Amino acid sequence: MSGGDSRWSSGLCGCCSDCGTCCLTMWCPCVTFGRIAEIVDRGTTSCCAQGTIFCILGGFSYFVSCFACIYRTKLRNEYNIRGNQAGDCLASFFCPHMALCQEYRELKARGFDMSAGWQGNVEMQTMGVKTVAPAVHGGMSR
Repeated sequence: MSGGDSRWSSGLCGCCSDCGTCCLTMWCPCVTFGRIAEIVDRGTTSCCAQGTIFCILGGFSYFVSCFACIYRTKLRNEYNIRGNQAGDCLASFFCPHMALCQEYRELKARGFDMSAGWQGNVEMQTMGVKTVAPAVHGGMSR
C-alpha cells in the first residue's frame, strides 16, 4: 500500500458501529458530506455550500462520486492514512454511503464534533486557553 503511516480508525463496512451517522448519511448524504468538507477544508468552505453542491451533483452520479473522491483523498492525505487515490475513487464510486460514513467516523475519532463545524471545533479547543501577560519580576534598576 502506498500513502501514509496510519490506518482508518474504522473499516469501510463499519457503518453499524455508529447508527446515528449511518442514518444521517442514508437519508441526508449532503449534510454528511458538507460537514466532512467543512472540516477538511478547515472552514474555508461552509457545510451548507458544500452540501448544496453535493446535492446538485447528486443528479449526475459520476460527478458527485468524483467530488466525494476529492475530499476523501484530502482527508486521507491530511491525516496520513494509508491508501491511494485509486482506492479512494473505488470507495467513492461503488460504496458512496459507506465511504462517507467512514470519513465522518474518522473525523469524530480524531476529536471533532461534526455538528459544530470548523469554527465551533476551533472555539472548543481554545476555550480553556487564556492569554496572560508575562509576569514582570522586580522593578527597573541600573
